[in-house]
Amino acid sequence: MLISVIVFLLVYAAITFELVNKAVAAFSGVSILVLLNIISPHIPNLSEKHSSSHSDIPYAIMLIDYETIMLLFGMMIIVSVLKQSGLFTVIAIRIAELTKGKPIKILVLFSFVTAIMSAFLDNVTTVLIIIPLIIELTKGLGLDPKKYILSQIIISNIGGAGTLIGDPPNVIIGSKVGLTFNQFLINMGPPVIVIFFVVLVFIWFINRDEFKTIDNNIIKLFIVNLLLEKIRYEFGHAKIDKLLITKGLIFLAITILLFITQTITQLPPGVVAISMGIFLVLFTRSNIEKVLEEIEWTTLMFFVGLFILVGSLEHYHVIKWIADNVFSNLGDNPYVNVLVVQWVSGIASGFLDNIPFTITMIPIIEIINESNPLLQNLLWWALALGACLGGNITIIGASANIVSIGIAKKAGINISFIEFMKVGAIISIISLLIASIYLIIRINIML
Repeated sequence: MLISVIVFLLVYAAITFELVNKAVAAFSGVSILVLLNIISPHIPNLSEKHSSSHSDIPYAIMLIDYETIMLLFGMMIIVSVLKQSGLFTVIAIRIAELTKGKPIKILVLFSFVTAIMSAFLDNVTTVLIIIPLIIELTKGLGLDPKKYILSQIIISNIGGAGTLIGDPPNVIIGSKVGLTFNQFLINMGPPVIVIFFVVLVFIWFINRDEFKTIDNNIIKLFIVNLLLEKIRYEFGHAKIDKLLITKGLIFLAITILLFITQTITQLPPGVVAISMGIFLVLFTRSNIEKVLEEIEWTTLMFFVGLFILVGSLEHYHVIKWIADNVFSNLGDNPYVNVLVVQWVSGIASGFLDNIPFTITMIPIIEIINESNPLLQNLLWWALALGACLGGNITIIGASANIVSIGIAKKAGINISFIEFMKVGAIISIISLLIASIYLIIRINIML
């Protein structure tokens, strides 16, 4: 157990201080665990053929969340085809014209679109679509893409917290506990809306010089107009395949519909995404080599390594040990129970993968609910708010963060761990404080 913790901390430090590529760091940690036989020497509860004399690799493979990997891979394929069609170029020019190049309008417009898409799709799918647009538009207008990328990552996690399907922790809680889409919307929607507007104002405030209007600056206004004309010219000469755009949007719409109707179809999102991605490539006869070139392989490999590392901690009950020691002596005070669940979940989800943490927390909360029946679903909302909002603390706190940073790096924009944390940690604290006020109000109403 101790070695698993040490290896995880070393990998985390390597990622934090950017000593090596994040995927290399994760797989280096996995290699150490496998070579030292730290991961269980056999697959639990399976046949004796997987004895200690055999390799640990089969068990390591079992620790991978293939659902997440398939979801990411499938959506990356769809986005890649849409990119080839010229759709992102079309949208970028339309938004550029709508905003007239004004930074504050770009921030607000994209933030609203990102929040809504994250709520009713999922935040990973959203950033796969939005981040390339942000990069293309801001670069074209001569703006600093980093500030806009960071804002959309943060907004995507906030928007995703509002519904059942918006963020993986919500999906897990909903399926395990039996909470419906409407229950999430009614109970999570109000605080998320408040947090969204507060965070949007905060982002504007800390970057107010970047988002300043240029109406009164003739030189800057002239430059922006030139840049807009440049984008229009490039748009006019860009390769736009309207038929491919139509086909791509149809498949994207079908994918979204299947996500929304999952309770009826019973089709896992990962299966839906990768199936629609493959069907789209086949139906459009897209160049598979070009499609695969656009896939964020480094990001996918990082996820694989991270799942194995966190899975080893889960296997040795490290996460459960932490949770048990924190929540075992909370007593009957509803305020203490709810706020501790929220803040511990929020902080932990900033530094650990929130999916296994959420899974670990569910049986613990069920025990707390037995001794505090008055709380009931309120603890689930505390867990969901903490797990989703806490993901903004670090780059590795949420899937959307990792995916977005990967896209940005591919475009030549490097956002360091520290750069992200300087903004994300403050916004997470603000978000969690607002969520705490909401939960306290709910407790007062119940009492």
